[in-house]
Amino acid sequence: MKKITLSTLSLALLAAAGTASAQSSVTLYGAIDDGIEYLSNSNGHSVTGLADSTTIASRWGLKGSEDLGNGLKAIFQLENGFSINNGSAYQGGALFGRQAYVGLAAQQYGTLTLGRQYDAVTDMVQPLTGDAWAYVFATPGDVDNNDNSARFNNSVKYVSPVLSGLQFEGTYSLGGVAGSTGSGQSWSAGATYGVGQLTLAGGYLNMRNGSATQRFDSNGNAIWGSSTTGGIFDSNINRFVESAASVGIAQVAAQYVWGPLTGSVRYSNALYRPDGLSSFSTVQRYNVGSALLQYQLTPAVALALDYAFVHSSGNVNPETGNSSQSYNQIGVGGQYTLSKRTAVYAIGVYQRANSGGLASIASMGVDSGNQNQALAVVGVSHRF
Repeated sequence: MKKITLSTLSLALLAAAGTASAQSSVTLYGAIDDGIEYLSNSNGHSVTGLADSTTIASRWGLKGSEDLGNGLKAIFQLENGFSINNGSAYQGGALFGRQAYVGLAAQQYGTLTLGRQYDAVTDMVQPLTGDAWAYVFATPGDVDNNDNSARFNNSVKYVSPVLSGLQFEGTYSLGGVAGSTGSGQSWSAGATYGVGQLTLAGGYLNMRNGSATQRFDSNGNAIWGSSTTGGIFDSNINRFVESAASVGIAQVAAQYVWGPLTGSVRYSNALYRPDGLSSFSTVQRYNVGSALLQYQLTPAVALALDYAFVHSSGNVNPETGNSSQSYNQIGVGGQYTLSKRTAVYAIGVYQRANSGGLASIASMGVDSGNQNQALAVVGVSHRF
């Protein structure tokens, strides 16, 4: 048997480590979601295969805090998004593409953080929408960033404590363009208020294009060069206005709980504004309305019904030939909880574009070859 001897220095280090662990904590966490998906029309062809991150985005992360005394804490969070089916990182391959921030939190004064973060509308409004149940319930084309396709680098965020049911938040993302302070910057403000079974939320997000002199690549394709990463221009619904000078998104939502039944409604207005460098000449408007109905049938079984509507107007879409276009999307889903951390689910979504437009469900970024697109997926999710 080997005899292990600890030196005086070793004992001192262990004691110090024990003291530090009593005052601080670091948590490893994550989620894995995968399923078998059928998509009726992808550029004219049906597709069947594995698809991950349907009900919760596959991720792993580290978060922690250190107690600094008098109700003050140092906090941090690092979060990576990935595809379980091929092991690649989402968010453009960034190591911590979902979130990466550090800051201070005080019980009485709120939280201040710096880094790569979500905007205030995502934090405050999104939890009340269908996207919180499944990303395939998000706004068609994600034209209003309902599925947080855009994340913000170089950002400063303040979140207030909850004051009599009211909480508010503000974010500012520095553009980082030399000689042009406002170029590429983004800012947002939002608030949520809860009383009894009712929750109200609203906010505004403004993003500016950061390409100060040229908004097109060498092939003549429009580009978006703001501090956002992963942009909101993934489908034909808004790809033709990617050279916008700025995007402004206002969004409000309300949710009410009646025992096992939860209902919510949402409205958003997204304006894509041009300037002399844009490839379009007038403001492009997207008006979005949606409703979500959830029913907790049993402690283990949850059902959902979601509807989303988008109406666009302002410029001729070169891919459809229309200046006014509407999209209707309906989704149904069921989830059975096997444990506190594991669930199985089945979801179906159908979308139809009017006037010869091309359907594109939620934020999938997959254009249909015609007006219709349908999706069916069964899968499993696990949290750790």
